[in-house]
Amino acid sequence: MSRFDQRRLERVQELLTEDVEAGRLMGAAVQVSHEGQPEAPIVAGRRRLDAALSVEPDTIFLVASITKPIVAAAVVKLLEEGHLLLDDPVTRFVPEFGVNGKEDIVIRHLLTHTSGLPDQIPENRDYRENKRPLSDFITRICELPISFVPGTHISYQSCGIAMLGEICERVTEIDLATYLKTTIFDPLGLKDTALKLTDRSTRESDVKIAGEGLTHGGSGTDFDWNSDYWRGFGAPWGGMLTTVEEMTRLLLLFRNGGAIDNQRILSARSAAMMVEDHTSTLPDLADTDRRGQRWGLGWRLSGRQAGMFGDLASPESFGHGGATGTLAWVDPAEDVTCVIFTNDPDAAGSLRGRISNLVLSALP
Repeated sequence: MSRFDQRRLERVQELLTEDVEAGRLMGAAVQVSHEGQPEAPIVAGRRRLDAALSVEPDTIFLVASITKPIVAAAVVKLLEEGHLLLDDPVTRFVPEFGVNGKEDIVIRHLLTHTSGLPDQIPENRDYRENKRPLSDFITRICELPISFVPGTHISYQSCGIAMLGEICERVTEIDLATYLKTTIFDPLGLKDTALKLTDRSTRESDVKIAGEGLTHGGSGTDFDWNSDYWRGFGAPWGGMLTTVEEMTRLLLLFRNGGAIDNQRILSARSAAMMVEDHTSTLPDLADTDRRGQRWGLGWRLSGRQAGMFGDLASPESFGHGGATGTLAWVDPAEDVTCVIFTNDPDAAGSLRGRISNLVLSALP
């Protein structure tokens, strides 16, 4: 039996429908759970740019940076299996990384956005226009200098997550997409979740891209978010595709302490460690950064710069957003999970926080 006030929860559907009918939103799907029991997905709008195909509960979305905490979970799994330590230098696994001031970067820095690496390589657009493989991006990251001493600032960096994926591949000797599939997705019964797609599905959603100014590629190019190139690229920092129902299952994995339906993916201690504050305790972190945001291992924690979780989220909340217009969070204090997938990055801005508020206000 649902623990939500259904009349209040219906306001989520009304809000999405209003925005679609007003032309402010292309499409969206939302799923919430309370006490581990998922509600039926709420859907609105269309999933394709050039066709009137509706968003359905099983529509597959490119979730962008929500990929990051899932890749972080793969690294933590290697940690609990004895392959690495949080304070191991990256050069232990990728020796060529240790140039231009990067010698002291450790795995903990990559997981907490404190490495000093940039978000993207300077040539990101050029590399994508030329459809260069992920290995070329890794080679370029290994050449880059850092912008600050590791552990002294928080600066969001996809390059660091890329290096975590490379570490996983060198330890396991299999590609990251396969490792995620065999160790996380398959054991959880996730049929529509993958780091990259080799066969395109008619259930996939396009992303409404605002124009050529986006660093991710302009609308209608053969290298943007909707291209075969990008959907098959397997970016550790933003290439995962999934449905709201399967993303809810991934969130419930962390809500349940690393196990679901008798399938243990992470130890209880590992799952808990991932959502503990790992940045506030860094001894050399600048005070402005310490006050501004908090990070676990791959997960963003509730705080002053986590407004996308809404205004009602408890201090224990954690989650992540994606540049394609997506959001997933868990509020342990209220025992609620929330997945908000849109295909419209511009529309998602304030919409994600408003929906999050509606969800938490629907509790009895």
